[in-house]
Amino acid sequence: MDAPIYMDNNATTRVAPEVLEAMLPYFSDLYGNPSSMHTFGGQVGQKIDAARAHVARLLGAFPEEILFTSCGTESDSTAIYAAIRSNPDRKHIVTTRVEHPAVKNLVEHLGKNGYQVTFVPVDRQGRLDLDVLYDSLSDDTAIVSVMWANNETGTIFPVEEIARNVRDRGIVFHTDAVQAVGKIPINMANSAVNMLSLSGHKLHAPKGIGVLYIRKGTRFSPFLMGGHQERGRRAGTENTASIIGMGRAAELAMAGMEVENSRVKALRDKLEAELLKRVPNSMVNGDPENRLPNTTSIAFEYVEGEAILLLMDQYGICASSGSACTSGSLEPSHVLRAMGVPFTAAHGSIRFSLSVYNTAEEVDRVIEKLPPIIDRLRQMSPFWHEAQKSGK
Repeated sequence: MDAPIYMDNNATTRVAPEVLEAMLPYFSDLYGNPSSMHTFGGQVGQKIDAARAHVARLLGAFPEEILFTSCGTESDSTAIYAAIRSNPDRKHIVTTRVEHPAVKNLVEHLGKNGYQVTFVPVDRQGRLDLDVLYDSLSDDTAIVSVMWANNETGTIFPVEEIARNVRDRGIVFHTDAVQAVGKIPINMANSAVNMLSLSGHKLHAPKGIGVLYIRKGTRFSPFLMGGHQERGRRAGTENTASIIGMGRAAELAMAGMEVENSRVKALRDKLEAELLKRVPNSMVNGDPENRLPNTTSIAFEYVEGEAILLLMDQYGICASSGSACTSGSLEPSHVLRAMGVPFTAAHGSIRFSLSVYNTAEEVDRVIEKLPPIIDRLRQMSPFWHEAQKSGK
């Protein structure tokens, strides 16, 4: 197999060497408990405070608004449960039809346990129907949760506008910003967002560390109870090494934002343009303009995404499918179904998500190898031959 070409960064990212270097001492020499009274543990607590400050600067927030969690999913659950527990008389939740399962599956569960849930639809480009969203708000709405950017298509939602309108109705607003943080500028100081979730392993920190931003003044109820850690908002001994890695990753993200939106975007654009030019019956899923700089979801009609991934893997090319077939289902992803992507395209959708570590040579390699793979699979596809006979 050739050296891996990793273009699945929306799934997880490489831990940056600078992040790993910052973490290593806290597995060996600096192993004290940051909550201890003695100096040996206290020095570790000071490093956690520094990491919190770095994350706050990335978000344009105050350090005391930063809560460390184990992952983005925990941050999402904490935010949603905090809102409904703080407003026990309100039994309505608003979210979108294209949320990550961390939000989608939780609100579906709540919908079976006494809550009414409104799922806001999207159009063919994955853009929200804001009229439906605003018309659904009522005095019974406990929380509105809208992702900042979609993990499959990269489509960016008008979160700032939505948050202002929701705030004016006296409703808590949460955003799952796992895919957005570190890729596009975010400034909580000028925002009406109450709570924001992010995950370290999406921006070159390790897996197992997340963050929940909680705006000052937002009513909050802890998800995990026990000790006094995180100002009493999340019990449990701090994941010290990962928190410090998260802080270093936040520093790198701030410094690398321009690269993300210039060089990485240019690589993404070249990859996309060349594949669309070389492969007939292919199309971009999502909003081609208002999206993350690193992400493209391309539908290759009349082939299966799983087969594409398996053949690309023979060349060391790592991407992900826009369908759920890799989890044993023949149904396309809920995101593509919500967008109304045709059946023949949804099943052959592939997401490429790049990072600062990708190179022009890697993009050229994918451009070289993927079109023959699609052609090979189409020659074996009865749907392709049928479409050719009908002139499609």
